[in-house]
Amino acid sequence: MGSLVSIAQLPADFDRWDEVLALIMRAFASMDGVIDPPSSAHRLTVENLRDKARREMGFSALKDGRIIGCIFVLERANDFYVGKLAVEPGFQGQGIGSQLMQAVEDLARNRGKPAIELQTRVELTGNHAAFARLGFRETERTAHNGYDRPTSITMRKRLS
Repeated sequence: MGSLVSIAQLPADFDRWDEVLALIMRAFASMDGVIDPPSSAHRLTVENLRDKARREMGFSALKDGRIIGCIFVLERANDFYVGKLAVEPGFQGQGIGSQLMQAVEDLARNRGKPAIELQTRVELTGNHAAFARLGFRETERTAHNGYDRPTSITMRKRLS
């Protein structure tokens, strides 16, 4: 039995952005050539991740001090918007994404928000199923600028 994974909110003085960026790139690499348009992860840099963390809250999943997962969440008027959920490829399927989502749910409940929302790409049917198992339901389909077909699915989870 390996050591436990700990989930923690990123502190204000967090300084491991290079590791978070590398994790996101590894976790999102499987989407290359699958989703169109390409993932916005390709536009991430250490600097704009740092900026993202000033506007949003981030959580990390740590195992033996190594960052193996992350999630960012933006507080909005009536919900929290989840973005950039990433789990190290070698650790996917072990419930780490669910633990990160649980941290977001706990935060949303503590802040009195009735729901959390996210978007996933139309092509990523495995993600649709995983989010549905976590209680998310599709609410709409939208198109990226310049596309005449839906490219994203918005999914929402009502919190009780």
